[in-house]
Amino acid sequence: MGSLTLEQALSVIDGTFQAGSQTKSAPLTVAVLDSGGKLISLQRQDGSSMMRPDIAIAKAWGALALGCSSRKLAQDADNRPAFISAVNVLAHGNMVPVPGGLLIRDSHKNILGAVGVSGDLSDIDESCALGGIDHAQLYCDESLS
Repeated sequence: MGSLTLEQALSVIDGTFQAGSQTKSAPLTVAVLDSGGKLISLQRQDGSSMMRPDIAIAKAWGALALGCSSRKLAQDADNRPAFISAVNVLAHGNMVPVPGGLLIRDSHKNILGAVGVSGDLSDIDESCALGGIDHAQLYCDESLS
């Protein structure tokens, strides 16, 4: 399994911020993790509130931990709340099952890492994350379908 480079992580963040600017989002925080769940880069826009780094990291970490987007985790939380609650206990509370966390893949569908975005409504966070992955010329499950 490969992993993201710092240059790729910074490109994802730059593209995410550009997408946020285009949609006039609230100030965003973006976390990019490597394939082992370790932080590569975290950046906060001016005005982003103090819990946003933890939330962004947890969105990305949850996606990596369970191998799917945090949107899918949110759907699982609706359909199987006891399961997601139990998994979050096992994860020491490090998952936030709402949209905004996406796996980052290469063109061969290998997982390279994940991005988590927090700051606006979860759907907007996710949309900006998609823009960031696209900007870096990488892929996610949503773009490989």
